Amino acid sequence: MTVSAQEILTLPASRTGAGLARLCRVWRELATNPLTLVGIMVIAGLLVMAVAAPGMTSYDPLAQDLSQRLLPPSNAHWCGTDELGRDIFARILYGARITLRIVLLVLAVVAPAGLLVGCSAGYLGGWVDAMLMRITDIFLAFPKLILALALVAALGPGLDNAVIAIALTAWPPFARIVRARTVSLREAEFVQAARLMGAGRTRIIATHIVPLCLPPLVVRMTLEMSGIILTAAGLGFLGLGAQPPLPEWGAMISTGRAFLLDQWWVATMPGIAIFVVSLGFNLFGDGLRDVLDPKTETRV
Repeated sequence: MTVSAQEILTLPASRTGAGLARLCRVWRELATNPLTLVGIMVIAGLLVMAVAAPGMTSYDPLAQDLSQRLLPPSNAHWCGTDELGRDIFARILYGARITLRIVLLVLAVVAPAGLLVGCSAGYLGGWVDAMLMRITDIFLAFPKLILALALVAALGPGLDNAVIAIALTAWPPFARIVRARTVSLREAEFVQAARLMGAGRTRIIATHIVPLCLPPLVVRMTLEMSGIILTAAGLGFLGLGAQPPLPEWGAMISTGRAFLLDQWWVATMPGIAIFVVSLGFNLFGDGLRDVLDPKTETRV
């Protein structure tokens, strides 16, 4: 591809400038996709709900008022009240904090773990690759929710144990993606040049392999968020996640299923919250994949 003189003059002069230019280009491409913008707005709404929950409602999500139990949606209670008279809208707002906490904690564990396992297996190869990938295959052989249920049953119910169980079941796809990317890069010319200049394995992986593995890893993280939310909600629904009276969305659906036919809003409202947030992460992940996919990415 030929580069014109005008393009040469507009090339960034530093690595920081190149990074900023890349971010601007990614944002421009994301902004041209309406579905991606919907996903961004949903994620932004989740963040606002988590941060500004006290300012968005005057109700205490844990306060019980049996005189107000099972009231339908109204101006006083936008999403109605549950069987203990608690405002469902307030519980959904504060439940966004729990959902966001679970997602961030799980990703803070599985992303570095997948990056470490994938880069080590892909670059070192041999018996290291075989051993790490067989361990990965063992985890992938079990359905994620079933394995999480078994781990939580062993650790005991609770929010922290649910995070640990979800993290232990969510890292294998990250490792697989990073390994595939590393294998395609380990024989690249710039890696061979660094090797000839005396760079060690650790330095090559840290400075050359890892930065190029981050785009597919970020895309996978975004797409995995909806799965983490659904798994956490499933554990909460079964009573193995966040424990009452915490306003966790899955637990709210579990307590509301007894009133589903007559007081539909008790279980339906948190169900809609799970659906909308999961859809938002999926839409954003799809748009981000289209932009960061190295097979379709064009250089400026």
